[in-house]
Amino acid sequence: MDIEQKQAEVIDYYVKQSSIVKGPVLVPLIVEATSNPSLFAFSEILSVPNIQELEGTENSVYSGLLRLFAYGTWSDYKSNADHLPQLSADQILKLKQLTVLTQAENNKVLPYSQLMQELDVTNVRELEDFLINECMYSGIVRGKLDQLQRCFEVQFAAGRDLRPGQLGNMIQTLSNWLSTSDNMLLSIQEKINWADNMGELDKKHRKDVEDRVEEIKKVLSLKADDLRTHEEIYSEPGGVMDYEEDRNRPKRYFFSMFNLYWLE
Repeated sequence: MDIEQKQAEVIDYYVKQSSIVKGPVLVPLIVEATSNPSLFAFSEILSVPNIQELEGTENSVYSGLLRLFAYGTWSDYKSNADHLPQLSADQILKLKQLTVLTQAENNKVLPYSQLMQELDVTNVRELEDFLINECMYSGIVRGKLDQLQRCFEVQFAAGRDLRPGQLGNMIQTLSNWLSTSDNMLLSIQEKINWADNMGELDKKHRKDVEDRVEEIKKVLSLKADDLRTHEEIYSEPGGVMDYEEDRNRPKRYFFSMFNLYWLE
């Protein structure tokens, strides 16, 4: 079972449970949800009416805790620790995992120095162990540890809950991307049409050239036939040259009693 399907089942469980119970009974359920190793999205649980009813009560810190796990990071917890319940070891681990996901949302190359500061890690070995054992093995991120450049190259990261107001920005980003894609497709289609037209023009030009070549071949063939005819006429015995010679040859005449004869 992949992480998305498993998480969907876990979310569905906690949504149903938080819809059944109310008030202080929700507190251990929230603690359990924020400690669950298979759960990394909390906004659906946070939107359950019974959870929202905790606001303004003595247990409102637990709805704030759930909100922290939905949208916040380890640094956010440290800044607001006085207004939130103390975290267990499992909750601290979960919040640090979520912090890595938040960092991966904004950058695909995460410097070790930045991660160490965000996670309160004191050395590279501890950081790499955390990324390998608690993040990559759990399936929430995939990537490459670059010890030479001292950075984590993110190839995949599970998405976190959308923060309030973030949906509008995402819709605008997707709309801009769609508009850019439409313009790109239009440009590609125009280039395809241009290529098709050029192909037709090239084909027509080639046909014209071939027709012209055939015409020239025919003309040359006719001229060649004429030349051969003339050569045959001039080269035959008794042809033009023989006739000319015969015409210039002197004639012999003789007389008879009554007529004048000429002999060749």
